[in-house]
Amino acid sequence: MSAPAAGPADATSAPLAILCGAGAFPLEVAADAAHAGRAPFLIGVVGSSDASIEAYPHVWVRMGEIGKLFAALKERGIVEMAMVGAMTRPELSDLRIDWGAVRRAAEIAQIFRRGDNGLLVGLAAIFEREGVRIVGAHDIAPRLVAPAGRLGARSLAAEDEADIAFGAGLLRALSDFDAGQCAVVAAGRVLAIEAAEGTDAMLARVADMRRSGRLRHKGPAGVLVKAPKRGQDLRLDMPAIGPDTVSGAAKAQLRGLALAAGAVLMVERDRCVREADAAGLFLAGFST
Repeated sequence: MSAPAAGPADATSAPLAILCGAGAFPLEVAADAAHAGRAPFLIGVVGSSDASIEAYPHVWVRMGEIGKLFAALKERGIVEMAMVGAMTRPELSDLRIDWGAVRRAAEIAQIFRRGDNGLLVGLAAIFEREGVRIVGAHDIAPRLVAPAGRLGARSLAAEDEADIAFGAGLLRALSDFDAGQCAVVAAGRVLAIEAAEGTDAMLARVADMRRSGRLRHKGPAGVLVKAPKRGQDLRLDMPAIGPDTVSGAAKAQLRGLALAAGAVLMVERDRCVREADAAGLFLAGFST
């Protein structure tokens, strides 16, 4: 029998599992959960998660060890889980299948034939059917969500506002194709669209085009626009930036970064603002 989902009355004190992707983002969410009186239990994924998660109670699993994961949650009475941080999508053949995965093999094979968003929705359905409610990182750590308006010292010019509107429209139009959550545009021209490589690799591509002369702009040009896909379940895959994104935008010689307000997470927000100011980049949240 599935465990009952945590109700509103006990949600603030119930233990919380965090399925950890790469980087420090899961630790920021864990710290906020602990500050709020939760007891975070971190699930490290071999090959993706950082060893620093071992600062908290934790378990390590390999991709495909679903039975081991559910057993760890059940042992601790955990019925809520957040999925936090970037994780490389595995191929079906890469999974380390245990008995819990074998029991769900047909369903797992089916969801792996979907796009990234469809895969996450399918995985969430498996968890919730077992009585584990999926919550968003923004619900646990709302301070990490980008607000509307200017965040740093630099103001936006009219050309920046126009590029932000253009980029937001581009991302909305791409939503039906389950493509990336980020693009770089300059003067109404698309310079790059995020695909499977991720935001930081996309910015490195723009920086390479600037160095090689394939993009001929005098001085800083272009805006990074980041927003979720239309209809995206933000509990499962809320877009995020961090200091590396700001650094990549500086190396690509952009004018600034624009984030969908209320729908993009900022890892190490204060540091992002400081580094954007130091690089002469604007950093702002825009309304969708």
